[in-house]
Amino acid sequence: MSDPCHARRGTLDDVDLLAGLIRDCRAELIGQRGGRMWAITGARVEPVEPLLRSQIADPTVLTVVGEFDGIGVGFAVGTLLSTTEGSSYVRVTDLFTLPEARHVGVGEAMMGLCIEWARENGAVAVDASVLPGTRDAKNFFEGFGLTARMLTVSLEL
Repeated sequence: MSDPCHARRGTLDDVDLLAGLIRDCRAELIGQRGGRMWAITGARVEPVEPLLRSQIADPTVLTVVGEFDGIGVGFAVGTLLSTTEGSSYVRVTDLFTLPEARHVGVGEAMMGLCIEWARENGAVAVDASVLPGTRDAKNFFEGFGLTARMLTVSLEL
């Protein structure tokens, strides 16, 4: 029996699915600790579709669809960036799975594809950000060997 969890590169045909998942992610994270500031400083802004189309066409961006039994239930986005010394790294700017599809391997498949793509592109590292209220997400990334290298602190006024 084959694994029902799969990750693949997103296409223009996936824009509506991805846009819906982005909106689901924002709705969930905005209520988390740190979510309000993320929503106004780092979250995608509406309309999300034009940026998605641009990222899907951009060879320095990996847009991923996570599937369970062929149904899109998650997304990830990784961007190839340059270090100050001229090498490259991948920043995973988005990684989200619908709550009912968590803990079955979809997120792992998406992150695995991001890491594979980073290696294929000669990246020296993979970075991601996690809200302080999302312990499961922090544990997820630590399971791939990602550890904190910088913390952002903030005072909401």
